[in-house]
Amino acid sequence: MAWSALIIWAPLICTLAVAALFDARQRRIPNWLTFGLMAAGLGRAALLSPANFGHAMLGIVVGGAIPLVLYMISALGGGDVKLLAAIGAWVGPGPAVLIFMVQAVLGLVIVITQALAQRRTGVLLRNSVLIVANFAGASELGLQNAIDTGKACQAIRRPLPFAVPVFIATLIVLSMSKLLGR
Repeated sequence: MAWSALIIWAPLICTLAVAALFDARQRRIPNWLTFGLMAAGLGRAALLSPANFGHAMLGIVVGGAIPLVLYMISALGGGDVKLLAAIGAWVGPGPAVLIFMVQAVLGLVIVITQALAQRRTGVLLRNSVLIVANFAGASELGLQNAIDTGKACQAIRRPLPFAVPVFIATLIVLSMSKLLGR
């Protein structure tokens, strides 16, 4: 990443680093941080051009839509939804989806590594199969049953804070500047 790009993206990168620290320590991301990041992204876009502002708004919608579905089944918290929506204000809809996909892979690797370190891979595998089976049978057993099963199945001792892989994924995607057209 060039120095000029680093300066342009510094507010996003620094704020995501703070969000990752908050989430790692307190398991929550403060509203002032997510809404501040979103407002800064919209402000930056508005200063560039009206078209960029529309792109940023679409980024908020798309960035927030994917984690919103996971929030609705209690797989993520509200701060996680707002964080990815705020990232969408900065990067736009396409890169926001890419960041979500990269963080999912990173999160999976981190969780598997944690389970291996805690010698709980068998529990992780069993719980994963149980959760998938409950969601597959949600039409018969009910969605709430699947959600409750997901909440009860904790394979690792300290679940992964969402902002940590999101921060790393954002750095990866931003470093792939061709995808952002910069």
